[in-house]
Amino acid sequence: MNYSIGEVAARMGTNTSTLRYYDKKGLLPFVERDAAGRRKFKDNDFNFLEVIDCLKRSGVPIKDIGHFISLCLQGDTTLRQRYDYLDQEEAVLADKVRDMQAQLDFLRFKKWYYKTAVEAGTETIHFTPGTNFVAPTTHAQYQAALKKADDVRQLIDLPAD
Repeated sequence: MNYSIGEVAARMGTNTSTLRYYDKKGLLPFVERDAAGRRKFKDNDFNFLEVIDCLKRSGVPIKDIGHFISLCLQGDTTLRQRYDYLDQEEAVLADKVRDMQAQLDFLRFKKWYYKTAVEAGTETIHFTPGTNFVAPTTHAQYQAALKKADDVRQLIDLPAD
């Protein structure tokens, strides 16, 4: 079955300008064109498009995505190269996920900090007595509350006004 660029964009949840950009950058050499020059996408093209979308969302540069697609089109002789490339990208993405998780964890700690301060009506509940400095035990208090919580949302979210 053939699909127009509009149909592909709708199915992929993107827009036609993104697909045209990918084509301009050489990422869609597998896409055929009709006599009028219109792109004719086939069912198998969605496999490539999903790979392109995944790599792009993972932060892989366009030129590297193009190289990967080129390897795919070369067939079985590049299977190991493709595997090794994805293995490397997996490690990079896993590092990004760990970094983002650490940022999310800290943000949630700060939400708990402010939620408990709002509920107490003062931030001083987290200060070392007689100072304006956050007590060194504050983060440990959060960690203890987090271990007891069934749902982090209940721990960190204020009720809606």
